[in-house]
Amino acid sequence: MQQLSATDASFVYMETPNTPMHIGSLAIYDPSTAPNGLVRYKDILAHIEARLHTARSFRQRLVQVPGNLDHPYWIEDPDFDLEFHVRHIALPAPGDWRQLCILAARIHARALDMSKPLWEFTIIEGLDNIPGLPKGSFALLSKVHHAAIDGMSGVDMTSGIHSLEPGSPPPAVEKPWKPDARPGVGELLFRSYINSIGQPLRLAQVVAQSVPGLAKLGASVTKGEVSLAGMKAAPRTRISGKVGAHRVFEGRAFSLRDVKVMRTLLDGATVNDVMLTVVGGAFHKYLDSKGELPADPMQAMAPISVRAEGEKGAMGNLVSAMIVSLGTDIADPVERLKAVHASAKNSKAMTNAVGAKTLSEYSKFMPSALAGLGARLYTRLGLANQVDQPFNCVVTNVPGPRVPLYMAGARLVVQMGTGPIFDGMGMILPVYSYGDTIAISFTSDRNMIPDPQFFADCLQASFDELLAAAQNPDASLAAAAKPAPAKAAARKPAAKKAAPKKAAATAPKTASAKPGITGPRKPTFKPGKDIN
Repeated sequence: MQQLSATDASFVYMETPNTPMHIGSLAIYDPSTAPNGLVRYKDILAHIEARLHTARSFRQRLVQVPGNLDHPYWIEDPDFDLEFHVRHIALPAPGDWRQLCILAARIHARALDMSKPLWEFTIIEGLDNIPGLPKGSFALLSKVHHAAIDGMSGVDMTSGIHSLEPGSPPPAVEKPWKPDARPGVGELLFRSYINSIGQPLRLAQVVAQSVPGLAKLGASVTKGEVSLAGMKAAPRTRISGKVGAHRVFEGRAFSLRDVKVMRTLLDGATVNDVMLTVVGGAFHKYLDSKGELPADPMQAMAPISVRAEGEKGAMGNLVSAMIVSLGTDIADPVERLKAVHASAKNSKAMTNAVGAKTLSEYSKFMPSALAGLGARLYTRLGLANQVDQPFNCVVTNVPGPRVPLYMAGARLVVQMGTGPIFDGMGMILPVYSYGDTIAISFTSDRNMIPDPQFFADCLQASFDELLAAAQNPDASLAAAAKPAPAKAAARKPAAKKAAPKKAAATAPKTASAKPGITGPRKPTFKPGKDIN
């Protein structure tokens, strides 16, 4: 029996009917590499069953402490049933990308059963009308509660059900699995009492550890190495209010080689800087087309893993975070990259001064009952509509393997992430790299982003503009030298609930790719109703 950390437990407390707190991915497979070029549902079941021992999350369920007097515990579920967790469905004809995104959004919107191990896999067939995919391809939509994994431990879980060769045997079982007996009320209350005794001492230790970091931060500010000027609330946009029960999902896949070309635009720029710049450009195009572009730059929260080498297989969340400007107020992609890089560099310096690990330790002292009550009141009172937030969205970078992966003999073609949203933060954009591709996908509220395909087109156009600037830097410098139009200089922040314009601005037409996969096309940037 293992107790959840305060960070892990916070995702349990934050869960409401409209805000399920699970993360996951949409992975697409080519079965031509499997024996006889065919993968059946029972083959996938057998494949996963033989690998359940590779990740603890597969067979562990929650046990709540009475009265929420302490954080919950994980136990090995004595009633584990694999077929409850691995489902099977097919798209109706024609089976195209839009249908797959709609189905993924609907499945993702449903909360997990908290009385069972907190994960689900849905096998989706019938993808034969998605350009760029081999015939017979199928998808695996995963859902795993955020209390059980973070992005990096999710990679460990993913690697557990994959192999480097189509016919590789499962890893050897070190010891037989044994279910736990459900703990009694008395045992849980006694554990809660023991934990409460040691809390003051543990808090004193963390405070002592943070003092040198705070002193270092103060010295860095005094020397001008770190700036506090950018520390302010994020501007309110259409993704800043209360979220509803329905979701949208979309994404685009790009060449990782192209991203590395973009890095050459600025010394010291990282892949993460480039992808944040692409996201900022997409928001600029999307909101500008609706007359809702804020004067101040939008801000993203970027999680930072503090998982040590010896904690690779540990369950739960070992993360801190930094806040980065997305440069949405800058039209030029190269200037936006410079702003994003400077913001990320400053935020990293602040986090490193105090210590990302130390910052994450403070969450352990959050009272469990108070945390749950606060999360529920935040939603019921609609505080997201009244309180300014430090960030507008989450952009999380999940690095994957550069070599091909296989499941039940089928080769993984592309993988895109899904994630939770909550009141005040209505979009999450996971960035997944795998092989020679890197994909940006997004999960959002259906009322906030009613036209997800248009936002995905904006992601593509933003990527294409930055790539064009990297491939032809002289043209980019010439464009940057031109004076900004008077209209842009006089822009005012949009009203909180500005309605989309009927005659929307048209974003630049650039070379693009088919939704999610590959193939040339020219996008039509016409925002409008596109509700799933």
